Parts: sequence; C-alpha cells; structure tokens
Amino acid sequence: MSVFPATAAAKAKGRGTTAAGSRPRPRKNQRAAYLFIAPLGIGFAVFYFWPLLQTFAFSFTEFGAFGGHTFIGGDNYARVIKDVTVWQALGNTLIYSAIGLTALPIAIVVASLLNRRGLRGVALYRALYFVPFVTLPVAVGLVWNWLYNGDYGLLNEVLGRLGVDRNHWVSDPSTAVYAIGAVMVWSTTGYYLIIFMAGIKGIPRDYHEAAELDGAGALRRFFTITLPLLSPTLFFASIICMINSLQTFDLIYIMMAEKNPAIGDTQSIVGLFYKWAFIENAQGAAAALAFLLMLLIAALTFLQFRLQKRWVHYG
Repeated sequence: MSVFPATAAAKAKGRGTTAAGSRPRPRKNQRAAYLFIAPLGIGFAVFYFWPLLQTFAFSFTEFGAFGGHTFIGGDNYARVIKDVTVWQALGNTLIYSAIGLTALPIAIVVASLLNRRGLRGVALYRALYFVPFVTLPVAVGLVWNWLYNGDYGLLNEVLGRLGVDRNHWVSDPSTAVYAIGAVMVWSTTGYYLIIFMAGIKGIPRDYHEAAELDGAGALRRFFTITLPLLSPTLFFASIICMINSLQTFDLIYIMMAEKNPAIGDTQSIVGLFYKWAFIENAQGAAAALAFLLMLLIAALTFLQFRLQKRWVHYG
C-alpha cells in the first residue's frame, strides 16, 4: 500500500485544511481567547486609553470659568516649562523617588533574614511588616504627624532624652521632604518584602548548600547566589517602586497642613497638578503637566529596561 495519501493528508492537516477539501477549519480556540480578554481590553480602552487621549487633547486648550474650552496651541506646555514651581516640584518628586527606592534593599535584607531555616513566627513577622502597606494613607499620615510633632511628638521626646534638640520635622523646609520620604519607606517596605520573600523561595536551596560545603559564609552566599538570582524580582520591584514614587500625593497632602511653612518645599508633581486643576481652575495647564509626567515615567521605565541587560540574570 502506498504511503503518499497518508502523507498528503497529514500535510493538509498541518496547513489547517481537511483531506477532502481546502477550506480552513474554524479557529475556535482563538475566538475563545479573544472573548476572555475582551472585558480587560474594553476596560483598558474605556478607563485608561480614552482618558489618556482626552488629557492630551485638553492640554492644548484653556477652560473657561463657566465651562467650555478654547484651543490655545502649546501655551500650556510653555507655561509648564517656564514655571519655577514646576521645577521645584520635579526636584521634590525625584527626591521622593530616591528615598522610596531605599525600601528595596531594606526589604531584601529583611526577606533574607526571614527566610532562614528554623526561624519561627515567619507568618507573624510577615503580617506585621505588611500591615503599614494596607493601612489607609489618612491613618498613616495622622499617626506620623503626631510622632513628628515638634512640641509633644514621641520622636522628639526620645531624641530629647538622648540629648538631641527638638525639631519641627514636617514644618522645617530642610527636613520636611526627608521626613515624608521616611514615612513612604516605612509604609511600602512590607509590600516589597512579600515580593522578595516569594523570589527567594524560588531559588533552589541546593545552590546554598553547595556553597556552604565549599566554605562560603552567609554574607558571601547572599551576594553571590541570592542577589544575582533575585535580580529579575528586584528589576520588577524597582520599576513598581519608581512609578509609585513619581506619583506620590496622598501622604503629602495629608501630612502637610494648608498653612504649613514648608508646603511649597514638599510639593510633588501630582500635588501641583491637583492645585492647578481643582483649586486654580487651570485644567489645561494641569493636563499638560500630567501628560509630561507620563512621558517622564515612560522614559525612565524604558531606560530601566535598556539597562537591565547589564545586571539582571535570568536562569
């Protein structure tokens, strides 16, 4: 019996046709896939992509006091570039981002300590570190305002017993940014701790056992095994941390009172956007500021993806 008919039928099947004809079979799997991703795609288009297009369009307009808007070209972008307060807010935002990134090494160290064999109560420690992250920013801001209070705050009370002079931490322009940044680190470390603990769990313990047999200490195993194999997780966490830090607003808004003398020295880009859009009724300029912030985040994210080839190790 000849094998050619069977071979022809197999080739026809590989091309998506039947042996009897050349009509393609319906792609049911692809249709099902499109149906499953349709809700997410529609939600993304309605709540993210369309507002992005609207923001870009509004950035070329000026809103009237009683509604309506007028096309003014690139005047809003010129205002953003020339405004001194924008550059001051940008500098504050970059400082917040730099301080916020310090949560990553802290989380890595704590995650490594909690991953030791024989340690009891790991679930309790993990929950205690994670509680600040799930706490409402309003509660976090109010509690830390009390701790930072220059007259009766707990921090000044402790430092006073150690011989350190009292300070109005969130009212002094020289310390307000760093005081708020410290709260940001305190409230987000638990989130990255959970991520790094999961990443460390994925590292085969055989590597550590082999290095330990070769005489490598805990510190050397951390830098030669844990950190390189944890670099993909660290890369993901660094992107999330940078994006969140560049968009910080709620904690600053809660901790800084309206008449605080350091309010201008702590204002972020998103805080300035809120002021222009909802207080000064300059929605067009606020839209331009928001769109430029989006471009800044996209540029820094792209830079991180380009640089990750130099330090991220997969596998």
